[in-house]
Amino acid sequence: MKKIFMAALLLVTMIFTGCGDGSDKKDAAQDSEVKLGMITHLNANERTMDEIYNKVLEKTKLKLSAYKITYYDNLNSMEMGIESGSVDQISLYISVAKYIIANNDKFEFFGNEQAFKDLSDSFCFAVRKEDTALKADLDKVIGEMKADGSLDKLVKEYITDVDNGQAPPAIEIPTTDGADTIKFGVTGDLPPLDYVSAEGTPAGFNTAILSEIAKRLGKNIEIIDIDSGARASALASKNIDVVFWAILPVDTERPPYIDKSDSVEFSIPYFQDAVAHLQLKK
Repeated sequence: MKKIFMAALLLVTMIFTGCGDGSDKKDAAQDSEVKLGMITHLNANERTMDEIYNKVLEKTKLKLSAYKITYYDNLNSMEMGIESGSVDQISLYISVAKYIIANNDKFEFFGNEQAFKDLSDSFCFAVRKEDTALKADLDKVIGEMKADGSLDKLVKEYITDVDNGQAPPAIEIPTTDGADTIKFGVTGDLPPLDYVSAEGTPAGFNTAILSEIAKRLGKNIEIIDIDSGARASALASKNIDVVFWAILPVDTERPPYIDKSDSVEFSIPYFQDAVAHLQLKK
C-alpha cells in the first residue's frame, strides 16, 4: 500500500512540475530575472532601459530572461559590481568584451561572443542641436574617411587586428597654432574603442579618429575625461562641445531614443559593434 501511495505521489508531482518533457523548466529559465550591468546611457534612465532592452530582445528572438538593468558610470565599477554579485552579467560591445577577457581570466562570454549579434549599435558623435556647423564639419570628415578607406584602415588597425592582451597604443593629436579648439568629452573607459591611460594619455580607436579630425579640419582638439553618466550634462552645460561616444541602433525599427534626445543632434555613424554579455566563469 505504501508503494502504491508513493508511486501515485510521484505521478502527481510529474504532472504538476512538467518533468515529463522539461518544457516548464525551460519556461522558468526564460522568465527568471537576470541583473544586468550596463554603462550609463546618454539619455535613458535604468527603468526606461529595462523596457527598451527587454522589448528589443523579444523582437530579435534573443530574450532568454527578463533583464533588470543597473547602470555604472565606468567600466571598473561595473567589473566590481559583477565580482561582488550585485549583477549577474554585464553588457558590453564585442570589441570591449574581448579586451576584458584577454586581460582578466575571471570572465567568459554568456553563451558566446555572437550570442547577441543581432543587437548592434552605430557609434556617433553627439553635439548640441544649435551647433549645426560643428555637426556639418564632423559629418564631412567621417564621410571623407569612409570614402578614401582611412576609416576602414583605422578599424582594422585598432579594432580587428589589435592585440587585446596589450594596452591600446598612445596616439598623438596634432595642434595648430591660433586655430579654434573643439572640446571632446571622452569616457576613456572602453578599451580598445575609447581609452585614456592611468597617466592621462589618450589612446585607442576613438583617439585615432580624433587625430584625423584635427588634421582634416585644421582645428585643435581638447580631450576632457568624463564619466559616462556625466556626458549629457557636460554637453548641455557647454563644458564640452562633443560627446564621444553616442549610439543609435543599427536596426532602424528599434527604438531610436536610447541615446537621442530633442536637445542633441548626432553625426553620421563612424563605427558599428554588436552587444555581448559577460559573466564570471562557472
